[in-house]
Amino acid sequence: MSVTKEKYTKEVIPVLMKRFGYGNVMEIPKITKVIINEGIGDATQNQHFLDLAVDELTAITGQKPVVTRARKSISNFKLRKGNPIGCKVTLRGQRMYEFLDRFLNISIARIRDFRGFPDGCFDGRGSCTIGIREQLIFPEINYDKVERVRGMNITFVTTAKTDEEAKALLEVLGLPFRK
Repeated sequence: MSVTKEKYTKEVIPVLMKRFGYGNVMEIPKITKVIINEGIGDATQNQHFLDLAVDELTAITGQKPVVTRARKSISNFKLRKGNPIGCKVTLRGQRMYEFLDRFLNISIARIRDFRGFPDGCFDGRGSCTIGIREQLIFPEINYDKVERVRGMNITFVTTAKTDEEAKALLEVLGLPFRK
C-alpha cells in the first residue's frame, strides 16, 4: 500500500468525518482519478517535440499517454483538423496513489518560489486543476535530455459534492493551498 493511500485511510477519513459530520464512511470524498494533460503547440511544426513529450510523460507517470488531436482547423495557428497537439494520461488505482505520493512529497518541494496553489483551482463540482510551469520538478526527468521546458495541467477528480469538501480532502492529504 502506498503512503498516500495509507494516509487517506488512517488520517483523512477520521478528520473529514469529524469536520463535516458524515454519518457513513461511504459519504467521505475520495480521489477517483488524476489526469495529467500536456499541450504541445510546437507539434504542428515538428513531430519530434511530440515524441519527446510522450516519453517524458511516460517517465513521470509510468503509463503511456494518449496523443490528443485538434478538433477543428484554425488557420491563424497553422492548425489542421486531426493534427496531434498534445498528450494526456488518466491515472486510477495504484498508479494514481503512487503518482500522488511522488507529487506531494517530492515534486512540490522542487517548485521554484512556491507559496501554495491558488484557491480558485476548483470547478464547482469537487475537481481541482492546477498548472505546473515546468516538467523539471519531477525527479524522473533527466535534465540533460530536456530540449524545451513545458508545462502541464494536473486535475484531481474527487467524489466530493462541493469545493469545500474537495479542498479539505486535498489539504489533509498534503496539497498546500495559499492562505
